[in-house]
Amino acid sequence: MSPRLLKQISEETAYPVTVLFKQSMDEGAVPQDWKIANVTPIFKKGSRSQTENYRPVSLTGQLSKVMESVVRDTITEHLDRHHLITDSQHGFRRGRSCTTNLLEFLDKVTEGINQKESVDVIFLDFAKAFDKVPHRRLLAMLEAHGLGGKVLRWIKFWLTGRMQRVCLDGYGSARVYELSGVPQGSVLGPLLFLIFNNDLELDILNLILKFADDTKVFGRVSNSAQKQLLQDDLDKLCMWADSWQMEFNVAKCKAMHIGSRNKQFSYTMKGHQLDVVTTEKNLGVFISSNLKAAEHCYDAM
Repeated sequence: MSPRLLKQISEETAYPVTVLFKQSMDEGAVPQDWKIANVTPIFKKGSRSQTENYRPVSLTGQLSKVMESVVRDTITEHLDRHHLITDSQHGFRRGRSCTTNLLEFLDKVTEGINQKESVDVIFLDFAKAFDKVPHRRLLAMLEAHGLGGKVLRWIKFWLTGRMQRVCLDGYGSARVYELSGVPQGSVLGPLLFLIFNNDLELDILNLILKFADDTKVFGRVSNSAQKQLLQDDLDKLCMWADSWQMEFNVAKCKAMHIGSRNKQFSYTMKGHQLDVVTTEKNLGVFISSNLKAAEHCYDAM
């Protein structure tokens, strides 16, 4: 049913829907209709012939999304009350946004430049991050964040047995089971991913900023010792990805050197030397190594 129809008949359906939601939570049972999704591929950037350049957005039933909203709000209240999500995460959080992420990033970078330091930035790219989240590890991470009982059991059943098919131009593929991942386009999925990668920066010595899976790590690198610290952080991030069954798309990870005295150090991830860029689009904004906005203004014209 469409959201408009549900709103129009909300007074008549409020009680039976409430009973359905309560029974679903009490029994830890999720109707199969709530676990069937139509996936629409949304183009991101790059070549349109490459499947990895599309974001799969799952379209699910409206009642399922309402129930997910109830669960999401409960989890969010718990996380906020105990300050469990790290400050580096700006995605899908109240009072945080792409703007706050970019402002904090530029503030730290310009502070270093004003102090005659060089700054290197590594723009990281996860390979299908939302789709690769392993369910057992996710549930273990949820439990580590203090979530248990009926809520944890409900999430487990919500993740289990999900099916999806790709729909494009009026045609649909055969349905297949989802063996991993949290559905993009769902209400609850983004929050589950935030919890899953919450400890990404554990033991990282340089600065790191995240917007969901969009991650950048950066720091001052005026000498080889500081450069080695940043390289060590990249190695730790690769170890985290291996431990949690995630994967960096190393070919799309980029390095940027900022500062007139920058020594142009090179960086590697899993034996692959990262490409160096002078301009990179991050969270919808073009960032240039000279910190000027000309490229972004030109693109916006």
